[in-house]
Amino acid sequence: VPHTCIYTEGTMLSGEEILCSTRQVIAGLEALRGENHTLLDNLQEVLEGRPVAESGSVEQEKSGIIRQSLERIELGLGEAQVMMALSAHLGSLEAEKQKLRTQVRRLCQENQWLRDELARAQQRLQDREQVVVTLEEQNRHLQFMSSIRKYDQESPPPDDKETGSTKESLDDLFPTDEEEQSQISQPHGSSAAAAAQQGGYEIPARLRTLHNLVIQYASQGRYEVAVPLCKQALEDLEKSSGHSHPDVATMLNILALVYRDQNKYKEAANLLNDALAIREKTLGIDHPAVAATLNNLAVLYGKRGKYKEAEPLCKRALDIREKVLGTDHPDVAKQLNNLALLCQNQGKYQEVEQYYERALHIYQSRLGPDDANVAKTKNNLASCYLKQGKYRQAEALYKEILTRAHEKEFGSVDGEVRDIWTHTEEEGSMQDGLGSLKRSGSFTKLRESIRRSSEKLVRKLKGVGPQDTTPPTPG
Repeated sequence: VPHTCIYTEGTMLSGEEILCSTRQVIAGLEALRGENHTLLDNLQEVLEGRPVAESGSVEQEKSGIIRQSLERIELGLGEAQVMMALSAHLGSLEAEKQKLRTQVRRLCQENQWLRDELARAQQRLQDREQVVVTLEEQNRHLQFMSSIRKYDQESPPPDDKETGSTKESLDDLFPTDEEEQSQISQPHGSSAAAAAQQGGYEIPARLRTLHNLVIQYASQGRYEVAVPLCKQALEDLEKSSGHSHPDVATMLNILALVYRDQNKYKEAANLLNDALAIREKTLGIDHPAVAATLNNLAVLYGKRGKYKEAEPLCKRALDIREKVLGTDHPDVAKQLNNLALLCQNQGKYQEVEQYYERALHIYQSRLGPDDANVAKTKNNLASCYLKQGKYRQAEALYKEILTRAHEKEFGSVDGEVRDIWTHTEEEGSMQDGLGSLKRSGSFTKLRESIRRSSEKLVRKLKGVGPQDTTPPTPG
């Protein structure tokens, strides 16, 4: 019997070691089978050479043992062959397994590539759908405007009903945030610039066209068109995005401004409070949009004469804008102006002067001395002096405003401020030596406010009471 490998108990054999041992066992069994065949042949020859009577039982017994050994050897060889065949089969299975693994990796890579392509295709589809929705909305607006174009021919031009009230209007010189959006969202101003001017608060792109349309109708007094347009847009937004979406809050603000212009203060206050709750929940209590809503609500309360209720709202809006934008941002100065107007209507003149002086410092340092907001703030501060009887301080401020405005429009005044209000009714251009000059609506509004305040000051200085209704002479 050839030598075979002997392994201790518990030894782990590799596949190659098992195959090597099996081959050695097969070789040994084949050699043993050959030897047993040789022995069996020799015993057969011995038994055949003897007579039957002399045949011994010993040779026959040996022959039986050898045959049994041969049978066992054949059985062992068969088992060894089965093991070799099984090893070959396992090898082919392992090769097939590796092949399948390679195919799985390739399929995973292809699947990932297809997923990326699908994601890009879905993103492009979503962008196209958004464009389609925007175009459809614009198309509906254009169709709606076309269907009501006949009203444009019938509606008379709006009258200017502004009179010299003893109370200061909170948004006479400083508009609310949504109204400023209509001014800065013109084609010449980018959305990035608009966002910078508003401290991160901007009318969403999908509402900008609708917002401008509503503001246009409201400015014409076409509330029978503006209100249904707002309500339909609000209903569509709530269906598509839910009531708690920030765009819904923006639409509520726009509708509230329309109601405010109609003197429907209760409905406007309810809408603004709802918008405030939505923006605080979705954007956070310190978001610039929350400050804008607080400011609009404060302006609304101020129009109703509820100055004590409006003041804490305005102060909270100021705190948010100082925290988010910094203490020297122009939006902070605008909030200081509104807060000063509220305090002025409550007789808190010391606080009013502080607020106006701080706002004036911000405008002059950030926007320059020629910015329109500088003149507005000086005019408000002069009005505050006038209410306190500080006529000299008010006169000095009015002279500064008038001199600056005259120099800006006509050039140097050569040491004397000449009358610049003789053409207040003319909204067109004026001719001088430098050519044609166009007046903007905001400057005209400022000019009229300064003119009224100047007339008050002149009557005070001349000792004419407020009951004197004689129209002042030009200049």
